[in-house]
Amino acid sequence: MTGNRSAASRPSRVRARSAAIAAFVVLAAMVPAAASAAGPQKIDAELPYVCAFPSGERASTVRISAEFPDRAERGEAIAPTGVTTTLELPAEAVADLTAPQAATVRAATRLTVGIAQEEATAEAVWHGTAQPVALPASGPLTLTATGEVPTVTGRGDGALRFSAGDLAVDLTPGAADGTEVGARSLTVSCSPAAQTPEGGLLATVPVGAEPSGSPSPPGTSPGAPEPAPGTPRDRQGDRAPATAENPAGSAAGRNAPPCAYTEENPFGPLSMNAYITGYNNVKKQKGASLLPVSCVLLETKEMLAEPDENGNFVVTIKAEGELHHEGRKQSPPFRSTFLTFGFVPTTATMVLEQTGPMTVDFATTYVGVDIMAETFIRVPLRLRVTGLEVNGVPLDVGSGCRTERPLRSTDPDPANHPGDHLVMYGKGEQKYGEDATGYMLLTGGPLTGEATIPAFTGCGSGRENLDRLLTASVSGPGNHIKQIQGQTCTPSAPVFGDENSAAQCTEDLQPYVIPVAER
Repeated sequence: MTGNRSAASRPSRVRARSAAIAAFVVLAAMVPAAASAAGPQKIDAELPYVCAFPSGERASTVRISAEFPDRAERGEAIAPTGVTTTLELPAEAVADLTAPQAATVRAATRLTVGIAQEEATAEAVWHGTAQPVALPASGPLTLTATGEVPTVTGRGDGALRFSAGDLAVDLTPGAADGTEVGARSLTVSCSPAAQTPEGGLLATVPVGAEPSGSPSPPGTSPGAPEPAPGTPRDRQGDRAPATAENPAGSAAGRNAPPCAYTEENPFGPLSMNAYITGYNNVKKQKGASLLPVSCVLLETKEMLAEPDENGNFVVTIKAEGELHHEGRKQSPPFRSTFLTFGFVPTTATMVLEQTGPMTVDFATTYVGVDIMAETFIRVPLRLRVTGLEVNGVPLDVGSGCRTERPLRSTDPDPANHPGDHLVMYGKGEQKYGEDATGYMLLTGGPLTGEATIPAFTGCGSGRENLDRLLTASVSGPGNHIKQIQGQTCTPSAPVFGDENSAAQCTEDLQPYVIPVAER
């Protein structure tokens, strides 16, 4: 597949009772950083968790071990090493893992870690993978996962506090030799139990010459209100701890969901896959929500080549795509911390659901030896709320809480693109002999758009109807979106990287580049 010169040889270096619900999450932008060289402090925490299985909630134990430096300088990256997450499941839970011909189970873990420094907070996800373990005929089951984790950089003086949060575990049944038996994987959601010691505090790392201010109380949930412009905390985002993306490599253990074609959905000669992430502003609340790293599968449908009115050669690629997460056209679930009346923490778990075709129009104009590119991506997306907590108290939103219609942008070509959908626009250029800048379909980059968030419907159960509360607090126009796409991988002609070119695909044909959200 072609369209710009950097396609293969030179990739670019690229969620209440009687209360209004606010909508933003204070998360640090993720930036790469070098590892800390300070001395280690070993932690081995044993924490009570509650895991939701099909048969019901089960009390479980999570053990987390790692090494942290004893202190760090301001601006120095902290790199926890030797990270191991061990999940001990009771015997009652093992029955949920049985399947025909299944003799083993393989686990992949995603532990959300809250990071706080003074009033600033952030979140990181620690991914881990486990070797297949034999399913016991009776008794408990222990699963141990390991993996590399993001680095964290304190942007100012004051102790960094790391606290264990929710844990998601993907469990895949297998045969005695560990190979899959065709049974569906089970994703189990685990949350810290109410009696978790010190709110799940794992480690405290002093940063700077001496600690400043009082540390955040144990158990403080990640996320805090973004103050109004002009207040002393106006630049909290600039001070929040910065968490770096996981190192790239083989797909296993990376800070990204799986993004691969399967036997049921095979790739073709013009197929591509890529990761996307970004921020979605909520204008009513003067804040932003972090959109998780998500997988997109793309298929080129048409290529056109013709001169424009100035005689320049124009190549247009038309493609169709879909979000891809666990076989569904949606983003991974993501959590955002809201505030009610500016002080009551409200946390929502949400997904973006694709309700129709994603279309991509990528036009490259050759001006002499240089390239100018414009891209329009259109996709209908509904926002679905799957969980809601107010000040730590769960509210039942039901199973159908979502926006009435897809997010809506003003389309520059409404006659040819009717209906409600989100429009993202990217512009890029590439001068001869240089890397591409801005957005190119193959090398990725920033895409921007503006959306109206529709009213919510189906939220609540029994006597409680949360539709109006969510609508009054979140819905409305003028919500800016900035999305970052990573370098695409072309599975039919993968580039694994060498001394002359950077890697585009992992060995199992997933996108090598995991993009980082930018404000």
